[in-house]
Amino acid sequence: MRPVNSMIEFKQIIGRGTRLYDGKDFFTIYDFVKAYEHFNDPEWDGEPQPPEPPGPPRPRPGDDEPPTPPGDGGEEGENGRPERIKIRLADGKERTIQNMVATSFWSPDGRPMSAAQFVESLFGELPHFFKDEDELRRVWSRPDTRKALLQGLSEKGYGGAQLAEIKRAINAENSDIFDVLAYVAFTQAPKTRSERAEAGKSRIATHYDDKLQAFLDFVLAQYVSQGVEELDQDKLGALIALKYGSTHEAAATLGGVPVIRETFVGFQRYLYET
Repeated sequence: MRPVNSMIEFKQIIGRGTRLYDGKDFFTIYDFVKAYEHFNDPEWDGEPQPPEPPGPPRPRPGDDEPPTPPGDGGEEGENGRPERIKIRLADGKERTIQNMVATSFWSPDGRPMSAAQFVESLFGELPHFFKDEDELRRVWSRPDTRKALLQGLSEKGYGGAQLAEIKRAINAENSDIFDVLAYVAFTQAPKTRSERAEAGKSRIATHYDDKLQAFLDFVLAQYVSQGVEELDQDKLGALIALKYGSTHEAAATLGGVPVIRETFVGFQRYLYET
């Protein structure tokens, strides 16, 4: 550890853990290097206090609905907590998510939220961005409109990190963010990126010659491996370099830079068609 500020950093870590909010009864420190032995500070630490029994949660502004009873609509795990819970949103349909023990989400006003509360909040915002599944597909099928949608969601407090957590909550770690939005908004069952790519290949093959198809197969492999970010326009140069070594070589093989760019943008519609 660094000798100058390590004591301050250690205390900041402890202080972060002791921040309270409803539903948080304890915190755990994983000290792999026995740092606490170096920072034994009786004046600051004081004597250990026995934990107080948890009381009833305090009501918070905006909490109009009673909390869901433990185990309601879910399957209990070994620790007695439901491993998966069902939440019913305003459209009357249920979504199933993992019961995430740690609070990983924050409202735009800085209030801690459970995964269920976050999904409910996201559901309420999505109609401002698209009115139905067809519009979501159209928006998501173009790199420019997809980027604008993600930027708008991020400005509302639903950024990439939060959407990645929702992927985990709905068991869709290997899916596209499109599938997260379609599941929350329309209960559309998520597909993995591999399933989506395989389903799209037959549609894509009917629109491009063999050389362009070989390039798109490479792009799809990167999409499956890395995620939808590989379909952004600013990734095109890197993909070309990785596949062909240079833009000049790619242009000579595929018919020119405009053809490559048009193909890269245009094929994505077939990836998201039903």
